[in-house]
Amino acid sequence: MAVNTCNKTDVKNVPYYDRPRERLLREGAVHLSDTELLAILLRTGSEQESVYQLAQRLLAKFGDLRGLAQASHAELREVKGIGPVKAVELHAAFELGRRMVGVPRQGRPSIRLPRDVADLMSPELAHLTQEHFVCLFLNTKNHVIGKQTIFVGSLDASIVHPREVFKEAIRRSSASVICLHNHPSGDPTPSREDIAITHTLREAGELVGISLLDHVIIGDGRYVSLKEQGYM
Repeated sequence: MAVNTCNKTDVKNVPYYDRPRERLLREGAVHLSDTELLAILLRTGSEQESVYQLAQRLLAKFGDLRGLAQASHAELREVKGIGPVKAVELHAAFELGRRMVGVPRQGRPSIRLPRDVADLMSPELAHLTQEHFVCLFLNTKNHVIGKQTIFVGSLDASIVHPREVFKEAIRRSSASVICLHNHPSGDPTPSREDIAITHTLREAGELVGISLLDHVIIGDGRYVSLKEQGYM
């Protein structure tokens, strides 16, 4: 019998029992490498290379899974073998992963401290390449009853209007609101615009009877609470 001397990165020649899909079913997803999981997601390669090799090239180009998750649609399309459908599917998969991290296992998350806000939202916001201004809507027991992205882009007091924030709060019958946004630079130090927006939203909340509890800025592994900093 001839000895199989194939390169293991060529999935088309890898024995059935060693292929990523079969390994996942046999051993569970936790035992697969990043490359193997990505190969399953991509599904197909080309005549020139296996899907496993395509997955290896993607990870090499963007550095790791975090870099790949941050890649734009155009950047993904620049990779040979990644068409519009594969690019969209990758974006969808990473977005589902980000959202899943913030979903509590049971019931509604309760917010007691700024750290609770950071723990809940950092996985979703910390590594975005644009600023996202998000509101958490709370009931009288400080349980999160809703979440809404109000604005994407550089923050400006004339753009993040209290009307949009408190319209959603009223629609959800919220008792209070917590606002937060990310700093793509990774440095959560509040800017003058951040402080001005906080003052405007706090005053608007007092007028409509819905308290602004805090404004939290998310950085890379760090956060700043404007309430803790004395700006509220």
